Amino acid sequence: MAIDQAPVVTVAGPRVPRAEEVLTEEARAFIAGLHRAFEPRRQELLAGRRQRRAEIARTGSLDFLPETADIRAGDWTVAPVPRALQDRRVEITGPTDRKMVINALNSGAKVWLADFEDATSPTWEALVSGQLNLIDAFEGRIDFTSPQGKEYKLLPADQLATVVVRPRGWHLDERHLLVDGTPVSGALFDFGLYFFHNARRLLAKGETDPNSGPYFYLPKTESHLEARLWDDVFTHAQRELGIPHGTIRATVLIETITAAFEMDEILYELRDHAAGLNAGRWDYLFSIVKNFRDAGEHFILPDRNTVGMTSPFMAAYTRLLVRTCHRRGAHAIGGMAAFIPSRKDPEVNAAALEKVKADKDREAAGGFDGSWVAHPDLVPVARAGFDAVLGERPHQKDHPGTEQPVTAEQLLDIAGSGGSCTAAGLRNAVAVGLRYCEAWLGGLGAVAIFGMMEDAATAEISRSQIWQWIRNGVVLADTGEKVTADLTRRLISEELDTIRAESGNEAFAAGRWTETRELFEQVALAEEFVDFLTLPGYALLD
Repeated sequence: MAIDQAPVVTVAGPRVPRAEEVLTEEARAFIAGLHRAFEPRRQELLAGRRQRRAEIARTGSLDFLPETADIRAGDWTVAPVPRALQDRRVEITGPTDRKMVINALNSGAKVWLADFEDATSPTWEALVSGQLNLIDAFEGRIDFTSPQGKEYKLLPADQLATVVVRPRGWHLDERHLLVDGTPVSGALFDFGLYFFHNARRLLAKGETDPNSGPYFYLPKTESHLEARLWDDVFTHAQRELGIPHGTIRATVLIETITAAFEMDEILYELRDHAAGLNAGRWDYLFSIVKNFRDAGEHFILPDRNTVGMTSPFMAAYTRLLVRTCHRRGAHAIGGMAAFIPSRKDPEVNAAALEKVKADKDREAAGGFDGSWVAHPDLVPVARAGFDAVLGERPHQKDHPGTEQPVTAEQLLDIAGSGGSCTAAGLRNAVAVGLRYCEAWLGGLGAVAIFGMMEDAATAEISRSQIWQWIRNGVVLADTGEKVTADLTRRLISEELDTIRAESGNEAFAAGRWTETRELFEQVALAEEFVDFLTLPGYALLD
C-alpha cells in the first residue's frame, strides 16, 4: 500500500472488557504512524542482529567498536534528568495486573517498573487490561478485591512510586494488531498505547505531582543503532502529540553482551532522552550463552546458581556500567533481587533477607544509584543499603567508578567465574524451565519457583544452558555423566512425574504440560538454536 494512503488497521484479538477505551481510533492511528515510520528499520536491525551473531560464531570474540572510538573518548553528558527520576534508590518490578499495580505503587519504592515484557505473559487480555489499569491508576480510580475479600486501594499520591514502563523488545510482534496486513511491533504497541493515552495526563499531573512523566525502560537492546531507533521513535511521538522534545526519559537495560560493549554509544544516541543504564543480570547471562554457545569451553556457563555478581566477568560488567553512567551524568541502576521472603517460615525469610542485604550493600558500595527488588517486603532491605551510602543525597553520580579501564578480555572471561556443571544444576534448569513455561502459557509472567521470583529470563538461561551443555559434550562434575538430549528428556519426564505427584492428577490434567514439554524440548534440544523461547511460545497464547 502506498505510504500516502490511509493505513488499514485491523484488531484481531479476542474481546477484552473496556478495550474500546484503549484501542480508540486515534490511538490505533498513532500506532499505525509509528509502524509505517519505523517498521522497515526494525526489520533491518533484526537482520543486523543475525549478521553480528554469525560474526561472533566465526571469530569467537567481541570487542569495542573502532568506528565509535571518538564517542567513547568524547567529553559529553546526557540531559539532566527530571525531578521524579533523581532519587531511584529502590525500584520494584512487576506486571501490570490490577493487584500488582496497587501493591507496587504503594510499596515504598521510589520507582515501579510497570512491566509489559519479561514479567508479563503477552496474552491480548494481559496487554490491553494492563494499559487500562495504568490509566485507572493515574486517574485515581483503581481498586481491587481478592477472592478472599481483601481490599486493595492506593495510598495518597505523594506516597506512590514513579511509574516507568517497560515495553517488549524489538524482536517481538503483536499479532493482534495489524497495519496494512502486517503485525505491528510489540515494542511500538506497548510504548505507543501508553504514551498516547498518558503523556499529556502525566504532564498535567506533574504541575502538582513531581512524580509524573512519560518514562520508560528499554529491554533487550543489542546495539547503539537500536538505541538510535528508540530515540527517533521518541522524537516522532513527541512531535505527533505536540509534547516538548526531551520530555520522554528512558533507562536502557544492559542485558546483552553486545550492548555491554556499547554503553557509551547507547547513552550518546539517547542523550536528549536518557536517564540511565541498568544491569539486567539474568538476561545478560542468557545473552552470553546465546552469542557464544558454540565458541568452545571458555564460554560454557556453569550452574546458574553459582554465577554471582562477584564472578570476575560479572564484576567487570558492573564496574564498566557504573563508570560509564557517572562519566555521562546518568544513573546506574543495579540488578534484580529475585529472592522471595517467606511470611510463614522465619528461617527461610531470614536467609532470603540476608542474601538481598548483601547484594544491595555491595551495589551501593560499588557506586550504583539504586537497585531492583521483586517483592514489597524487600523494599526496606534494599533501601537501608542505599540509605547507608547515600544519606540524604538522591544519587552518587560523583562516584567515579573504577579508575582502571575494563577490557574486552575481562568482560568475556567466563571461564574465570569458577563453578562447575553438575547434575543438580541440570535438574534445576529442567525443573525451573518447565514450571515457568507452563505458568507463562497459562498467562503468568512473574512466577514464584523454589523461593525465587522468576520471569522469562530465567527460563531462557535454563534452556540455553542445556542446549550449550549438550552441544559441547559437557560431563557433569558430580556424576561423570555426559549431558545429552536423551538424558535431558529423561529428566523432563521425571520432573513432570514430580509435578503430577505434587499437584494431583486432576490439577495436572488441567494444566498445559503437554504443550509445555513440546515447547521446552523445542527450545532446549532442537538442532538449531531458537533466539527467544517467547517466539514459538507466543504462537500458543491467546
